Amino acid sequence: MSTSLLSFIAASALMISASATVAADMETAAPKPIFDEVRFGALVASDKTTNNDERGAFVTGMVFFDPWNHDEAQGFEKLVRPRVHVGADVATAGEASQIYAGFSWTANVTDFLFLEAGFGGSLNNGDLDYDGTRGPKLGCHTLFHEYAAVGVNLDPKWRIVGQIEHSSHANLCGEPNNGLTRAGVMVGYKF
Repeated sequence: MSTSLLSFIAASALMISASATVAADMETAAPKPIFDEVRFGALVASDKTTNNDERGAFVTGMVFFDPWNHDEAQGFEKLVRPRVHVGADVATAGEASQIYAGFSWTANVTDFLFLEAGFGGSLNNGDLDYDGTRGPKLGCHTLFHEYAAVGVNLDPKWRIVGQIEHSSHANLCGEPNNGLTRAGVMVGYKF
């Protein structure tokens, strides 16, 4: 047998072997899910002053996306690779509801405990001006939205999160600017 024929057979066998390995890897590799995490829970107003007397609870939910692999980033690289969040607070007693979106950064303190912060914007259906009624007067329907959270991983998928959030316009809409400040507990499921 000629050397070129042996080389051809060896190269073909190597290519078939490599193709089979790649195909096996593709079959076992699960596609990355669209959602990174979902959370649902309840909040209550935490700024119970005369100007911000919100009543009832707020059903809340958040969806997280991880387009830049924040979970896999290490150290300061996590700062430039945040997750994206979208959420809503729905009032149960006729108060202001809001939808919001922004960026979130998570820092694992231990395998069990993590801290999180988020910043973005929100839209609300609250009262804008002082009109003699109770409750916060927000100045405009578009607000900044930020939150801070501490969470506990129950296992690799489930977590409990305590969260406080605030929405206001930083006096960019003039007065009033009572803002919305709420706190509560959420249950999260990580995909």
